[in-house]
Amino acid sequence: MGLYSKYIFPRMINLIMSSGQMKKARVSALANVSGDVFEIGFGTGLNLPHYPAGVKKIVTADPNPGMAQLARRQIAESGIEVDLRILNGESLPIEDNSFDSVVCTWTLCSIPNVGQALREIRRIMRPEGRFYFVEHGLADDPGVRKWQNRLTPLQRKIGDGCHFNRNIKELIADQGFRFEKLDNFYMKKAPRVAGYMYQGIAVKA
Repeated sequence: MGLYSKYIFPRMINLIMSSGQMKKARVSALANVSGDVFEIGFGTGLNLPHYPAGVKKIVTADPNPGMAQLARRQIAESGIEVDLRILNGESLPIEDNSFDSVVCTWTLCSIPNVGQALREIRRIMRPEGRFYFVEHGLADDPGVRKWQNRLTPLQRKIGDGCHFNRNIKELIADQGFRFEKLDNFYMKKAPRVAGYMYQGIAVKA
């Protein structure tokens, strides 16, 4: 892992993802999370203040130790016990059917083998578990899509693997999930190329 990925990118993304509209989306996405919770792509821990009061402990995974360093500050200020693990999402050393809720916020855009990560999410969910997510991805406007495809190669370098042009709905559905809820919208004040959101709840099909 290079210096940019470990030291610069975590601080940059922590600032960008701390905006008011991001906080609003987190509150909405996490509102019904309950039970035993796993968060994939924990990042710098920005979700922590927005979990419902009933959540007392979460297990997390993120492959970037630089993110974990910043996350420890959030953890120290939180009332939630966090089992912080530096792991990639494609191979989780966790037993099948372990969690009631799996949370993923703005993470599926950057996982190299995103299909494998979604299969892992499905595997560790209990039969009645729920997958709570908010992600940016491929837009509904052909003109925006054109620019998403053009700019993704550059974005992958700047955004540490981030893609503008992943179809989040198809990726999730293709790995054995069905949607209890799915909303698509453009986030206000965000460039349209980066601001098309997929927010929802998925369960095992």
